[in-house]
Amino acid sequence: MSDEHGDQDPDVPARQKRLPALAVALTAALALLCCTGGTGALLLSEFIGSSDDQLVTTLGCGQDKPIEIKDGLPIVDPYDAAQMRNAAVIINVGAQMRVPPRGWVIAVATAMQESRLSNLPHLGSDNDHDSIGLFQQRPSMGWGTPTQLLDPEYTSRKFYEKLVGVSGWQKKRLTDAAQRVQRSAFPDAYAKHEAIATQIVNALTRGGAKAAGLPADGTDLQCAAGADIAASGWTLPIPGSVGSGFRTAERPAHNGVDIGASKGTEIRSAASGRVLVSKCDPDRRGVHSCDVDGYPGKGGCGWFVDILHANQIVTRYCHMVRKPLVNVNDMVEAGQVIGIVGSSGNSSGPHLHFEVHVKADRSSRGAINPVPFMRDRGASLQGKG
Repeated sequence: MSDEHGDQDPDVPARQKRLPALAVALTAALALLCCTGGTGALLLSEFIGSSDDQLVTTLGCGQDKPIEIKDGLPIVDPYDAAQMRNAAVIINVGAQMRVPPRGWVIAVATAMQESRLSNLPHLGSDNDHDSIGLFQQRPSMGWGTPTQLLDPEYTSRKFYEKLVGVSGWQKKRLTDAAQRVQRSAFPDAYAKHEAIATQIVNALTRGGAKAAGLPADGTDLQCAAGADIAASGWTLPIPGSVGSGFRTAERPAHNGVDIGASKGTEIRSAASGRVLVSKCDPDRRGVHSCDVDGYPGKGGCGWFVDILHANQIVTRYCHMVRKPLVNVNDMVEAGQVIGIVGSSGNSSGPHLHFEVHVKADRSSRGAINPVPFMRDRGASLQGKG
């Protein structure tokens, strides 16, 4: 695949037409700055979700007031009214305890994995040991009595008490934060629920998954801004505005967006995940020359990084000034510095080219517009949509 300048997708030979791929990429672009897309192949089963991430688009960042537990709550497929009421209880307890909204998403996703948001009694031989309730907590492990663990408010409170004691929990992969609390035999299973858990929190709180924290006063949740990490687990890779947008009329093969920034600006991982690629992309002639400023028509992404996130999403960060600060298979947290803005590769000036890819496809076929994607996660890119 190639863009309007004839540049190859990073990391893929010209003769290689199809590869099994796992990735989703985010791309940001500045007007008249030249960038490329990308393909590749990798399979990391723990990140494979059961469905595409489709979030509720809402105005604002939700309200910090109790959800009224009653009939008529929003329904998020495949969950029914009773399960949504249990999710509302989990969220209410988190808000009462002043746990930031990211914790609500983690707690709901955990209960989705453990009980499908159902308040399960002890199921005898069909159950996992003596596990009970929404979070399948065990009396024998000190969580509480069987009667207590059948109380959704009690069991939610116990989950949050342990979660907030985990150092750096808001920046971790959801599955890692949940596992530190639950100690599950299947520690990677929580990841696949993150997208729908985010959707449920948005639906019940009128957009609360976009919030970064609770307000000091009033009822409106604090929207994520700058380097804040939203409840969805996403944050901006750099400050700045989008200049050149995604697949515009002028640049129909521009598979990301360009975000203007000065050379030396720190680039941060937009969410937690695993590094798939960290390398110098060869230019049009096949030369690895990323330690110098590039120019339009040179070809290549320069120094670049691809990161795999939950639900088969990959983000790409191109044109770094020097070798990235992370290596292949490194686990990174949301907001972690992964590189420095530069102008290597097919570029006419310092900026970050940022891509988002879905469905495990790092090629141009998997690229989607980063602007609405990031907006729906509470980390809005400024500028062209």
